[in-house]
Amino acid sequence: MVFVRELGQFRKHPLLLALTVVLPLFLMGILSAVFSQGLATRLPIAVLNLDGGDLSRMIIRTVDATPDTAVTITVSDLAEGRRLILSGRVHGLLMIPDNLERDVFAGRRPEVVFFYNTQTMTPGLLTLRGVNAALAGVEGGIRLSLRTERGQPVDIAQASLSPIPVQINPLFNPTLNYSHFLLAALMPAVLQIIIATSTAYAVGRDVETRHRLRVLRRLGGGLWPAMFGKLLPYTLVFLFVLGIADLVLFLWFRMPLRGDRLLLLSAGTLFILANQLFGALLAVVLRSTATAISMASLVTAPAFGFMGIGFPRFGMTPFAFYWGEVLPGTWYLTARIDQTLRGAPADLSLQPLAVLLFMVILLATVTAVCLENQGARRQRAGRALEAAS
Repeated sequence: MVFVRELGQFRKHPLLLALTVVLPLFLMGILSAVFSQGLATRLPIAVLNLDGGDLSRMIIRTVDATPDTAVTITVSDLAEGRRLILSGRVHGLLMIPDNLERDVFAGRRPEVVFFYNTQTMTPGLLTLRGVNAALAGVEGGIRLSLRTERGQPVDIAQASLSPIPVQINPLFNPTLNYSHFLLAALMPAVLQIIIATSTAYAVGRDVETRHRLRVLRRLGGGLWPAMFGKLLPYTLVFLFVLGIADLVLFLWFRMPLRGDRLLLLSAGTLFILANQLFGALLAVVLRSTATAISMASLVTAPAFGFMGIGFPRFGMTPFAFYWGEVLPGTWYLTARIDQTLRGAPADLSLQPLAVLLFMVILLATVTAVCLENQGARRQRAGRALEAAS
């Protein structure tokens, strides 16, 4: 009965439908559009060429040929380049010093300088990577030509340039595809906020008034069946939304699924239940729908910064680290990344799964105890009122 009653709330209160289905799908659509390219390429940079020789032109062509950078503007001085960076028209400025070619072939070490904006960290680091790769290639070519001009065989000259070769094998996300990493983490982070706040709203509407709570308990035939029937429709809705998000990631963005599908589904279900019970607990304890929603958003909104996606958690302050520890999204993303990008063995994801299960049991128990205590206090108050009358 409670399950059917709660399904009817979607028709009576369109805000519930908008909050639980329309809003998360809309936000995920926006995020998908933002990260649709997957990898930022051909980022514009400016060049200040004070040399004008053949070597400087070769450096500019090499930098422009890298997938990370595109030379779009030539400036006449540093002040103009600075203005372009601050305005956002370019992400960096490559300055080639005067007499570069003469100094290089004279055996000196002239410096090619690259300025970039560290406030826009990702574009800045990508342009820096492209410029470093281009300059390393030009430097290797110059050193090779100098050795061969002295009569050294080409194969020996090439071997002497790199006496200890290094084999680099990027793991898990070798293409640096942001849709496979950031987008796959942002979607659950957004969903975590919506689950906690919408559950606080749904439960708070019944808990904050004595009459509605009694009706809920009577329809469900007890506390546990009533709460189960109330939360189940939202659980199914959020599983549907999470499934849509994963279909977009796996089918449209081609995110790899190298791990155990059942384990990933279990982690997602526990993640949803933990956030629902967190929202429900806030509604029961605070007994004010507005306050519960505010508190739920306060705890979950900044959660993405504490879940170890943009910054490693072991480098965080104790406050940030333990904030991340108590968030269901942190443990869900751990299992999610392990079972998608990393393709880790299933036993390595048992710990985050166990933590999520512990959160669900703990939150359910505390919520039930709080409800029972509130019910007992109301019964005692009712009997005292009857006795006094």
